[in-house]
Amino acid sequence: MKTTRKIGVVTALLVSLAFASQAQTQPQSGSSSSSDKFRLSVGPEAGLPLGSFHDGYGSFIGGSVQGELPVVKNLSVILNAGYNDFLVKDGIPSKNISALPVKAGLRYYFLPDFLYVQGEAGTSILLNKTDLAADKSADFAYAGSVGVLIPLAKKNYLDVGVRWQGQSSYWDNGSSMNFLGLRVAYTLGF
Repeated sequence: MKTTRKIGVVTALLVSLAFASQAQTQPQSGSSSSSDKFRLSVGPEAGLPLGSFHDGYGSFIGGSVQGELPVVKNLSVILNAGYNDFLVKDGIPSKNISALPVKAGLRYYFLPDFLYVQGEAGTSILLNKTDLAADKSADFAYAGSVGVLIPLAKKNYLDVGVRWQGQSSYWDNGSSMNFLGLRVAYTLGF
């Protein structure tokens, strides 16, 4: 229950910050680095578990959908939801971990519409709790990313990012589940 409250507080703060920034900013021509009012991206993800999490799981595959709303010059609010399947290593008497991460955060462009850093916080919902005999259905997740937005055509991009994500365990007294991931997504601006 405490983790759920933390997730709610972090998400509420991020959304409040975004709306407060938007409300205090008067629209001016050329104030945004892009003519896009909103961006939607969809793409696959893959990566490697780190630390003690790597002892039982060798890799993960999945995908995500992400929305991006610019609030001030070079700064956007993002919402991200996806699916991750952590693949158990051969010879380990366990099952894959299937999770649904849902996060909110901010993206800052160092080079407008090209090089960015991104921070997110939210939850990762365990989809196969019974199969894994887990103590919790969800955990707190946080991530940091760096990436590039490569223009393909007008308002079409290829978003390539590398993400480190940490999250608490689904098991009481379990170690954190950290991993490194790569996301390659097709992005459409509106």
